Amino acid sequence: MDRGALVAAWEAAVQAPAWSGAPVWLHGDLQSGNLLAGEGRLSAVIDFGSLRQGDPACDLAVAWNWLDAPSRAVFREALDVDPDTWARGRGWALSIAVAEIPYYLHTNPTMVERSRYAVSQVLSEHT
Repeated sequence: MDRGALVAAWEAAVQAPAWSGAPVWLHGDLQSGNLLAGEGRLSAVIDFGSLRQGDPACDLAVAWNWLDAPSRAVFREALDVDPDTWARGRGWALSIAVAEIPYYLHTNPTMVERSRYAVSQVLSEHT
């Protein structure tokens, strides 16, 4: 991984203005392992153990850890996400992924693969 690109993507995320709207309900752990899908359709969201209120950018991390670029564009358009929230969401995805890679490196290869995918998606969109 290109450390300079990672830092630049992180810097861009933290420079986005903080959420100033009312807190919204968040799943808090919206990632591929908590989504049930089949035949190209989402059928269920599970594991609401991190349910809380806050910045909607938190739940956007799934855009980078589960979706490819064309699907991410459709997702963003459907949600009508403003650029600052999108940038913070990209930061959430990056922060989660870079923490998960070393934590799960020797115990959960599926999680590491998903996290590496998220990093690659963040970097491809950021650059």
